[in-house]
Amino acid sequence: MAYMSFPEDNLKIVSDSLDIAEDTTGNYYKFSFDQWKRHRYDVKTMKTLSCNEISPYGFALLNKYSHTDKELESKKEYRDFYLICLQDHHILKALKRDKNLTLLSLLVYIFTHELIHIVRFCNFFQRFEISGKGKEDEEKLVHDTTYRVLKDMSLPRMDYILESYKQHRFCDLGISSILS
Repeated sequence: MAYMSFPEDNLKIVSDSLDIAEDTTGNYYKFSFDQWKRHRYDVKTMKTLSCNEISPYGFALLNKYSHTDKELESKKEYRDFYLICLQDHHILKALKRDKNLTLLSLLVYIFTHELIHIVRFCNFFQRFEISGKGKEDEEKLVHDTTYRVLKDMSLPRMDYILESYKQHRFCDLGISSILS
């Protein structure tokens, strides 16, 4: 099955939105450049996704891999690595369906959301392997944190995107106030 993928001229926006999301997320968590380097991740778009990296729903799929760090190989220590798999087809459909969205703002939201997950997993605030109610609560907490990270950002239509995810932010976890 052929899926829509970002046109070449959109790839600069993908890169710019990742830069913005990294900066704002890093500022929120007060990360230095060296601290960010400990959070290993990469981004793939539709053109480079394998079949198991394509999702029937959602704007991104976050996968976790473990590998041996070459410098630590003798110690047999494994490092986690995350892959943000953008679902171009879903993002492009949303942009076509809703003229109030902009690609830059939507991608900043998506990347910020996924980076918050990565920060939480890498810092052991949450396990990657969760399901059911735990997964739902994690999503709500991450949507809430994403809102707090982006609420003062002045990107076109960011306020619209934040309002659109408002119903996803409410959760009965007591931890959310600890992490602010």
